[in-house]
Amino acid sequence: MTVEFIGMIAPQEYSETRPAAGPPVDPVFARAFARAHETSGFDRVLIGWFSTAPDGMIAAGHVLDHTDRLGVLLAHRPGFVAPTVAARQLATLDQFSGGRLAVHIITGGDDAEMARDGDHLDKATRYRRSDEYVGLMRRMWTEPRPFDHDGEFYSLRNAFSQVRCVTEPHLPVYFGGSSDDAIDVSARHADVYALWGEPLAETAEQIARVRQAAAVHGREPRISVSFRPILAETDDAAWARAYGILDAIKARTGGRTPPPPDNVGSQRLLAAAARGDVQDRCLFTPLATASGARGNSTALVGSVETVARAMLDYWDLGVTTFLIRGYDPYDDAIGFAPLVRRVREEVARRERTPATV
Repeated sequence: MTVEFIGMIAPQEYSETRPAAGPPVDPVFARAFARAHETSGFDRVLIGWFSTAPDGMIAAGHVLDHTDRLGVLLAHRPGFVAPTVAARQLATLDQFSGGRLAVHIITGGDDAEMARDGDHLDKATRYRRSDEYVGLMRRMWTEPRPFDHDGEFYSLRNAFSQVRCVTEPHLPVYFGGSSDDAIDVSARHADVYALWGEPLAETAEQIARVRQAAAVHGREPRISVSFRPILAETDDAAWARAYGILDAIKARTGGRTPPPPDNVGSQRLLAAAARGDVQDRCLFTPLATASGARGNSTALVGSVETVARAMLDYWDLGVTTFLIRGYDPYDDAIGFAPLVRRVREEVARRERTPATV
């Protein structure tokens, strides 16, 4: 069971502690940011989807064109481009990159953000649309002949794509979300199921839910978990840095707690934070509360060795992918190199020497 590392990039540097500066599209910075991840040993970088952000498909092409090995996990929100068009766009980019593309399906959990792009469907309907949408993309990538389709959202005649993905049967499909609807849809389509960084017990429960739902469809998705590692030379120095980051976030929000988000994943992070500031080996949860848990916002805090051991606790649960990003995005991408290397070494050692009963 190999381990995969995914970072996250944007064509402009910003975080909860660092206001965005400069133009929203900075090609020079985007190249440097991507190359920092490649040098640090990451497998992929996530390019997110936001209703006010630069276009991810174009950003992905830029990143792939200026790196040699690094893959891209491209967030994609169903409903704004026809699934037939999206399938051809993704397969084309996959071909030009030599098979370095994966897609992360983002159904959308924030009604206000969806409305910015004119989508006013309720959440349950959006998930039904995602189900039909991803199913059609997969058919476009794999059907040997033109096909017809009549569904709730799409009606197609003689749909077909000449361009196929490099990877067989198609490029990897990642899916996230913690609601029952999210798990139900992902059970049919996800190659990798993405969770946010909850405590070990809750993560084990979520993995069991996902595996049980997927087994009904004869599928075994890999599991991804997201964290915001905070590293330093010693554990004490890392904790000092973590509380400094917490203070910086509170200063930016004026100490006000952001309103609770609509999506279940964020609500789960806030519930975990309410049970304690530090859980398991070194999981730090107050950052989720301070930022409103709008995204992956729990941290693993400590030295490289401490955080590596914490990540391996999740690997022992069956996690194969770690999506990690820092609060100082560019510097942390460089600083994560020893952590990536240490976890890989230990996973390789454990795979060579399986535990005995």
